[in-house]
Amino acid sequence: MGPILWMLAGFMIIPLIVALYYEEPLYIFVVPFICAIIIAYLLTLSFKRQDVQWNLKEGFFIVAATWLIAALLYSCPYMLEGVPPINALFESMSGVTATGATALADIESHSKSLLFWRGLTQWLGGMGIIMLFVAILPKLGVGGRQMFRAEVPGLQEEKLRPRIRETAKILWLVYIVLSFAEFILLMSAGLSPYDSITHTFTSISCAGFSPYSNSIAAFGDPLVESIFVVFMFLGGANFALHYKTIVFDRKSLIKDQEFKFYFFIIVSATLVLVFELIRAEVYSATEAFRYSLFQVISILTTTGYASVDFNLWPDSPRFILFLLMFIGGCAGSTSGGVKVVRLLLLLKYTQKVLINVIHPKAVVPVRFNNNKVPDEIIQSIVSFLVIYVLIFAASSTLLSMMGMDFITTLSASIATLGNVGPGLGLVGPMASFDNIPDPGKLILIANMWIGRLEVFTVIVLLTPTFWKH
Repeated sequence: MGPILWMLAGFMIIPLIVALYYEEPLYIFVVPFICAIIIAYLLTLSFKRQDVQWNLKEGFFIVAATWLIAALLYSCPYMLEGVPPINALFESMSGVTATGATALADIESHSKSLLFWRGLTQWLGGMGIIMLFVAILPKLGVGGRQMFRAEVPGLQEEKLRPRIRETAKILWLVYIVLSFAEFILLMSAGLSPYDSITHTFTSISCAGFSPYSNSIAAFGDPLVESIFVVFMFLGGANFALHYKTIVFDRKSLIKDQEFKFYFFIIVSATLVLVFELIRAEVYSATEAFRYSLFQVISILTTTGYASVDFNLWPDSPRFILFLLMFIGGCAGSTSGGVKVVRLLLLLKYTQKVLINVIHPKAVVPVRFNNNKVPDEIIQSIVSFLVIYVLIFAASSTLLSMMGMDFITTLSASIATLGNVGPGLGLVGPMASFDNIPDPGKLILIANMWIGRLEVFTVIVLLTPTFWKH
């Protein structure tokens, strides 16, 4: 944890430079930076390095602990600028988990350096803080693989290179290249350097924070919205496939079954939304397409940007967006949620079960990209979904016991567990989570932590077996 804390503290130098540029108070970053450095030094000093091979248990623990420590450390600048402690921790956890749910009632009243920091935490959390450590810190050694697997506990470990460290470097390189490209395009579209970089941080990471209370609606520019649509879409796709498309095979993305299903969901949901909004006479056909496409991609990829207050839409379009909150982007993306590939394989498995009902002796393998999916993977998906739904139900029940209305309760729960950001009702896109009672915020903080680490990494820590030798 010592080297990790060194790096967590080191990132705070960046907003410190921004504060110097805008002549804003420096202490909100200096104080937590110094405290973190001292703690990191003491941890490193007390550690006698031994050649002990890490196992998956240590990986799970360090990853889960790192996200908690990052959230606690990164909440300090908010508190030093006057944000209440619970709200500060909520905002910080929302940042490092790339959720985008905000507890700041008046975003524009805060310093530019703090809002820059707010976006930077999402950019770091989007690709994964642990993946960055694995790429940069050679001291992690053999433990890097366990940490990588613990942070990315999807269907399978995506290996672009034999060494996990090299794979992490490649994925971060693709992430940085796409971020730079988006920054240049936003600058070309007329945004200021500050707006360009803060929104680049939070769109390619599918995170959703904006320095403006009205989110992307503050710009009201179709060109700017189009750029965000492209990069949210790319952020919601598998970054390993981005690399393979650029380096090896130009058709890697379009040949992937998950990506094709991802594209199909976007097209289908957009067309249904357009139809419903035109039928309800909310917008013209052009406006309906513009706002529908943006909101569908933003919600599906769990970015959470809003180009319009969709909380004011009729019930049927809002219900479609609510359903999209449960899906998320592709595996290996910066999106949260259940992930498209799990939904796809669950549908394939359902088809297999139905065929076996009619033909009990038929052998019907579940295939993905022409490869047979092992039964253990299907079992893992079913287990994941059961636990996911139980956590959603438990958090929704607890929130409802605090006097919150039905729509707010359900949408707040899934918006945080799925790392989407804004919900409906009192936590709509133009509102904040500040109205949620403090105990409710703690529940939602736990939701964000669990959801970002895809449930298993955190839940296994709660089992007695984990703590047995």
